[in-house]
Amino acid sequence: MDLFAIIALLVIVSAGYSYINARFIKLPITIGIMLIATVVSILIIVFDSVNPAFSKYLTSLARNIDFSEAVLNIMLGFLLFSGSFNIDAHKLKREMRPVLLLSTIGVMLSTAAFGGMFYGVMTLLHIKIPLLYCFLFGALVSPTDAVAVSAIITKSKLPAHLETIITGESLFNDGVGLVMFITILELVQRNTMHVDISKTLLLFVREVFGGVGLGLICGYLVNRMMHSIDDFQTIVLLSLGLVMGLSVMGTIWHLSVPLAVVSAGIINSIRSINSTKRETSHQSLERFWKLIDEILNTILFVMIGLQIIELPFLNNYWITGTVSIVLILIARWISIMIPLTFLRRSLNINYSNVNILTWAGLRGGISIALALSLPHNHFRYVILAGAYFVVIFSVIVQGLSLNKLIGRSYKDVDPSI
Repeated sequence: MDLFAIIALLVIVSAGYSYINARFIKLPITIGIMLIATVVSILIIVFDSVNPAFSKYLTSLARNIDFSEAVLNIMLGFLLFSGSFNIDAHKLKREMRPVLLLSTIGVMLSTAAFGGMFYGVMTLLHIKIPLLYCFLFGALVSPTDAVAVSAIITKSKLPAHLETIITGESLFNDGVGLVMFITILELVQRNTMHVDISKTLLLFVREVFGGVGLGLICGYLVNRMMHSIDDFQTIVLLSLGLVMGLSVMGTIWHLSVPLAVVSAGIINSIRSINSTKRETSHQSLERFWKLIDEILNTILFVMIGLQIIELPFLNNYWITGTVSIVLILIARWISIMIPLTFLRRSLNINYSNVNILTWAGLRGGISIALALSLPHNHFRYVILAGAYFVVIFSVIVQGLSLNKLIGRSYKDVDPSI
């Protein structure tokens, strides 16, 4: 199947799923698409064993998509830039301390807690999996998904400051999670528990601070260019070129692409490109990127569902998958509770927010993409299956119930506070 056929079929399937959700199911787009894609993919697996011709096109589509490559190197930059460009930068500035804490220390604590608990439970179940692989699993499921979270909480009764914390955390923690994943994966490939502190610190500084610096510099320069012209078509092309350029430069220079595009998006959100001649250019650009976000979001969750077709071994990992769901919720709770216990006075969150922050920790395409990039061995399949269980549960179950939890917790609270 050639590239155009893959793209065409993917867009057609996405349009069909989106129509079914909008016309009949009427769930939030992320949940609806994930639910439809999962059900259809399971039905395809069933029918494919009886009549392979029945589902040959979708099966062929699933087999021809390099999901890891498509998400990490193509879609992720656009999705994160859109999320950061459309966030309220002034609100984010007020909540920056809890956002940075949860997206750095929180991710590290979640990775360590999940890895240790998963190793312990697997040992009790007599399932052999090395400790490093358990931490690797923790690193890829600990970051929350900005796309899934923002699509669900947009119309909720969540107070503005808490919505900003949840959205901001999900934008920044992808970069930290990727750095941890790369570091632990390197140890796995060396087959050693020895950590070179200086090398690890250098990797962290280069990836994180280099990515942020690259994003701020390029974002500022492109913002100045957009502000100096009146042609909206050129403004759109400059914004697209910014995201693509950061993705390429970040990959070549081994800098964090997620943090680079998020930084560029935030600086462009802060610095309006409106001028006296054109008062709505910035707002029009926001609408353009919101449309890009919604389209790619739909395609991404269709791709997640389609990948299930290529994973028939999922039925062999119900126990580990269920354990993964429980443990990631516990690890998420720990990663919020510990910083809150020690820094409660300096954070704009309290103990009553912990359950909401825990349940709002939705996982998405990045977790699947990272799991698919693991070396091919038996441990990879355990982690990949577990990642699918976590993602499907978080998007469908947590996603469907999150707004109800928020509604009960803030029944009489003004969301604008």
